[in-house]
Amino acid sequence: MANTTTSVNAFQQIVNSSAKFRLFMLAKLPMAYLAGLRVKSLSEDSAAVTIPYKYLNKNPFRSIYFACLSMAAELSTGVLCMMHVYKSTPAVSMLVTHMEANFTKKAVGLITFTCHNGQQIQEAAERTKATGEGVTIVATSIGVDEAGDKVAEFRFTWSLKAKSGKNA
Repeated sequence: MANTTTSVNAFQQIVNSSAKFRLFMLAKLPMAYLAGLRVKSLSEDSAAVTIPYKYLNKNPFRSIYFACLSMAAELSTGVLCMMHVYKSTPAVSMLVTHMEANFTKKAVGLITFTCHNGQQIQEAAERTKATGEGVTIVATSIGVDEAGDKVAEFRFTWSLKAKSGKNA
């Protein structure tokens, strides 16, 4: 458990370093970087990601394009997965296998997507490392506007699988 705590803390330091995480996004998630996504907060249990309404994110209806909202929602769940598998032994691969979304209000201004499934994601990561079998977890992300009104809810099914010794 100490090794897990150490890797979680190391990952949190990378995410909390604005320069390091922006470089990571530019290299690995360039569209998220261009869209202006930011990790607002990250703990072992939850993550919050913001996306602003701006020229590159807009649609013809003067709101944030749904694909950009999807990116922010996915990152709020994905950063939790990345944190819980960061430098794990064995290495764990992760992949979105399904997504569902409900849109409830026009998304304008700064939208914050929050996922509170960190504990379940951690348990799934530990289970695949212990068994070597693939594990799926459904993580929910709720997006709210600056007034606190819900604009969207996303559910991402993540597949986590420990890599064999040859691929790790």
